[in-house]
Amino acid sequence: MQTAIATVCLSGSLDEKLEAIAGAGFKGVEIFDTDLLSFSGTTADVRSMISDLGLSVVTFQPFRDFEGMPEPQRTRNFARAERKFDVMQQLGCDLLLVCSNVSPESLGGIDRAAADLHELGERAAKRGLRIGFEALAWGRHINDYRDAWEVVRRADHPAVGLILDTFHILARGTDLRAIRSIPRDRIFLVQVADAPRLEMDYLSWSRHFRCLPGQGELPLMDFMEALQATNFDGLLSLEIFNDQFRAGSARMVATDGQRSLIYMLDQLRQRTAIPIASIPELPSRPQCRGVEFIEFAIEEGTAPFFERLLSSLGFRKSGVHKSKSVTRWRQGGINLVVNTEKEGFAHSFNITHGTSVCAFGLKVDDAASALDRARALRDRPFRQPVGVGELEIPAVRGVGGSLIYFLDDKKPLADVWDIEFEPVADADAAGDAGLLAVDHISQSMHYEEMLSWLLFYTSLLDVTKTPGQDVIDPGGIVRSQVVQTGDGSLRIVLNASQSSRTLSSRFVEEFFGSGVQHIAFATRDIFATAAQLRSNGIQLLPIPENYYDDLEAKWDLPAEEIARLKANNILYDREGSAEYFQIYTPNFENTFFFEIVERRGGYAGFGAVNAPIRLAAQARFARPPEMPRR
Repeated sequence: MQTAIATVCLSGSLDEKLEAIAGAGFKGVEIFDTDLLSFSGTTADVRSMISDLGLSVVTFQPFRDFEGMPEPQRTRNFARAERKFDVMQQLGCDLLLVCSNVSPESLGGIDRAAADLHELGERAAKRGLRIGFEALAWGRHINDYRDAWEVVRRADHPAVGLILDTFHILARGTDLRAIRSIPRDRIFLVQVADAPRLEMDYLSWSRHFRCLPGQGELPLMDFMEALQATNFDGLLSLEIFNDQFRAGSARMVATDGQRSLIYMLDQLRQRTAIPIASIPELPSRPQCRGVEFIEFAIEEGTAPFFERLLSSLGFRKSGVHKSKSVTRWRQGGINLVVNTEKEGFAHSFNITHGTSVCAFGLKVDDAASALDRARALRDRPFRQPVGVGELEIPAVRGVGGSLIYFLDDKKPLADVWDIEFEPVADADAAGDAGLLAVDHISQSMHYEEMLSWLLFYTSLLDVTKTPGQDVIDPGGIVRSQVVQTGDGSLRIVLNASQSSRTLSSRFVEEFFGSGVQHIAFATRDIFATAAQLRSNGIQLLPIPENYYDDLEAKWDLPAEEIARLKANNILYDREGSAEYFQIYTPNFENTFFFEIVERRGGYAGFGAVNAPIRLAAQARFARPPEMPRR
């Protein structure tokens, strides 16, 4: 299949869009007429620019409200089409996308529409051009691809073919079986878009919430399997209308578009076992076995304060790097790395973001294969000079320019701690708090980036995504979505908000970019952990008394249980018989913070119902004290 992308997917001017499309590796582009009309140069200038970028125009679109119009509109429509044909020939494009009529003046009837398309096909063929007909989900008379195919079939003209758009088909829940019987040479173009499941009119849904394959919830693979049954090997193009994309980087969206098609076609290959020549075969998505380490970039003068916090959390310094100013802190199966180097990646990250998580390492089944997959998906591998006795650990760029390292059980990566670190005995460590593992990592980002990082994780790693949720923050709404492995060994929470006043947005602003806002550690006994943390001198985030009054009524918990929760500032949630307990530390340097959780009975969520309480408590805790009145 040949892949392409429509200019309507991207933000910016036409020249900026075309440069981003070429930079992402596309060879074909659909030109949206508004982009051409708003361009400051001539059509000849556009054609020259497209050629210089190594692109070709595969479609000019859209041509609206054409078929089934009464006179004199019908005659004017053909004159309008001739003008479009002129533009197409100047662009070097041979396919015009005609979408089904939505005008209240249009007349119904398959035969009438077929006759109009036949005549349009005659006119196009005289110029060496073609017509593609597409059913809009909100078309007045034709809103089903099966009716559009019948129009094309009855038009019976070699220059008239069908255009299939996944959104218009899947949003209506149209049966896909008829696709399998359409001759592949009659399908001139397939446009691909995903979308979240929403209850709204088709037009608004389409214009604002389409997204790239893998970012939504439509059954795209069912559509692609039906298409594959026709042996279709023609044009496959992205056509996405999305407010987040229009607000974001054209280059990022174009790269994501290429990534989404590679991932989608790789999934199709796996499901059908049919080779797809245009897309290289990818290594399998790596299975993640947990978070091997989390690395903090810290300025040397701040390190003692942060290390005292780690010690109070029950971590013990267990190793010192053999050649760098880097220490290892352990508790249970958790490894935290504190990097105070004065040069290199962590140092640069610290200069930009202050004390922060600059990287985390994932334990996967095959680290080299994971990096190969990342390269194939157009992710950004990372390398830096390594010193004597150091390992080169495969890594890619992650959220906010941070790093994701890949480690496995193969040597030498399996021995990284022994190879790079000298063990030390921490005689000053506080009491172990019973923390066992990293439960989840929460990353906050710009709102327009969220779909991009969702695709990054789901295409690269063997994870699934949960339905998105809106969380109430005192400063606005935070959109939250989780990607996780089936066994919970890796859980990453993505957060973003359009409001500048939410905790998530304030973090992004103060952090100077997206990044890890909090880390949750798992414990087997949260009450014992809370008691030990208090003994170690940790101050926990105070939760208001009203919360516990409501908790007693909501869950009918025993009074003594409520008292224990309240005394320890523990938040509580339940799913059936499964239970969830949460406590939080205040923010460190007004940026990131830690959470400790206990899951009982297979609880799978993240205490979303408690998020507004926690966010309000954090907002109060972070608020500067009022000035005394005179």
